[in-house]
Amino acid sequence: MLHYEQQAWGNGFSAIAGVDEVGRVCLFGDVVAGAVILPPGLIIDGIDDSKKLSEKKRELLYDIIADQCLAWSVARVDSATIDRINIKQASRLAMKLAVESLAIAADYILVDAEIVDLALPQESIIKGDANSQSIAAASIMAKVTRDRLCLKEWEQRYPEYGIAIHKGYATKLHREKLLEHGPSELHRRSFLKKLLGEEAVQIAL
Repeated sequence: MLHYEQQAWGNGFSAIAGVDEVGRVCLFGDVVAGAVILPPGLIIDGIDDSKKLSEKKRELLYDIIADQCLAWSVARVDSATIDRINIKQASRLAMKLAVESLAIAADYILVDAEIVDLALPQESIIKGDANSQSIAAASIMAKVTRDRLCLKEWEQRYPEYGIAIHKGYATKLHREKLLEHGPSELHRRSFLKKLLGEEAVQIAL
């Protein structure tokens, strides 16, 4: 998973930031982006697209990445902003903020099927989290961060929705809870009409 990194290192770049986001299709909560700069040549055993890993494996790799990387950061964009500027632009904003928050300035970006709105050389890679170790690392940092928000913060604030179970995704349970309780202040209003239909959303609101 170092093919793209090796190309960039060979071209003289030394601070290559892998960038990815999680929570893009959720109905609830922030979209979270991660950015990670790994040391040249480092191979972290077991790293992969965060969606393919168990929660226990992600947590283990989170600690390893945090310990061995040169720099990492996460950034969040909330549901109100998602509704205002749309999820694509909110995801890009989160990625931009994550890169800007790195303790070491990136000189090259590898990003999962997107564009980061920064004046830095970058490469957009389809299925980047399965083909680039740096992007996979960013995916893990973002995923663990968002899951912790679901389990420790949002579940406590909104226990009636089952956030700890479905993590904000459009599961049957989540749809049922939405119809029963209506949306919370952290639900993405712009997503609900597509999911529940106009009439159901009007009832919920």
